[in-house]
Amino acid sequence: MIKPFEKKIYLSSPTMHGEELTYMQKAYETNWMSTVGENINEVERIVAEKIGCKCAVALSSGTAALHMAIKLAGVQPGDTVFCSDVTFAATVNPVAYEKATPVFIDTEYDTWNMDPIALRRAFELYPETKVVVVVNLYGTPGKMQELCEICKEHNAIMIEDAAESFGATYDGRQTGMFGDIGIISFNGNKIITGSSGGMLLTNDEDAAKKVRKWSTQSREPAPWYQHEELGYNYRMSNVIAGVVRGQLKHLDEHIAQKKAIYKRYKEGFADLPITMNPFDEERAVPNFWLSCMLIDKDHMTKQVRGDLESTYTTEDGKTCPDEILEALSKLNAEGRPIWKPMHAQPIFKDCPFIKASDDGVDVGMDLFERGLCLPSDNKITEDEQKVIIDTVKSCFLK
Repeated sequence: MIKPFEKKIYLSSPTMHGEELTYMQKAYETNWMSTVGENINEVERIVAEKIGCKCAVALSSGTAALHMAIKLAGVQPGDTVFCSDVTFAATVNPVAYEKATPVFIDTEYDTWNMDPIALRRAFELYPETKVVVVVNLYGTPGKMQELCEICKEHNAIMIEDAAESFGATYDGRQTGMFGDIGIISFNGNKIITGSSGGMLLTNDEDAAKKVRKWSTQSREPAPWYQHEELGYNYRMSNVIAGVVRGQLKHLDEHIAQKKAIYKRYKEGFADLPITMNPFDEERAVPNFWLSCMLIDKDHMTKQVRGDLESTYTTEDGKTCPDEILEALSKLNAEGRPIWKPMHAQPIFKDCPFIKASDDGVDVGMDLFERGLCLPSDNKITEDEQKVIIDTVKSCFLK
């Protein structure tokens, strides 16, 4: 029997280095604790330079950045907005904030991201749609050139949700600004963290000014509090920006660590009926934020999931995500199912869902049923990862 870890191995936890405290302390000592200050100015400058865009606006979360992006795109109540189906709800919630209707676009197997064929079909069915929200899942870029071309053909604004893919590249370009507006996240589990925080990316300086205004309660330049449009409390604090500023120096280091984890899993599972989350090796360089696995169909035991609970059967030579996740939990290691598709979420059950064809596979649900995210914390040791690999193997060899 494999002995549990004394210290929990997390899916992806913050990795701190010390510089973060220096910049936080500077904010404290200079008394710039609110939503203005040197740290904010610097993280905006550094991120814009890294991504290759004119403007980056530091906000309180990636979700806040997405909401501002939806508003910049001019989404109105009753509009339809095309959204990636396999993603976290934060991608879609801002569409609902503006009382628009998300239309979910199925995933493709090559990258686990939005399927260009399904997107083309969606425009045939909903030609009036003018905004598309594309996600780079788990740090892997989608088929960005094809998706961008389709959006241009239909004069649609693309919002690129690069919350999980900061530092990843496609055709040598950083993710985040393939679309008209981009966002990244500095949530506690991301490859660069501020404990919270996010960033809106744009090449439009007027749009950046507008978001800075909206995110600070839409105050007008008057000597009193004057408000002429709806505002939000979405600006990043100078303290949080200090954490991000210290972290940014270590982006390449974090990516290298995540890549090594992915490679060890791939090598460790070479003799198992498992594939790792894929990417286009000729065009894409992921940031390898999360290492994920997909069990071959012929080696899946029966697994049934309800809204809140699940059950499975055991069978020699076969396993399922829930069995592996249960084994990891007993090991004191954290795994997670692949994102449950948005079209299968009760809150969005009445929203349209577009597959590549009417009789095609529901790719997102297939990934959800057969896939899982493995412990991908960049502080994991090779020995600890070997134990995790052996634990996954044991689920097949009962």
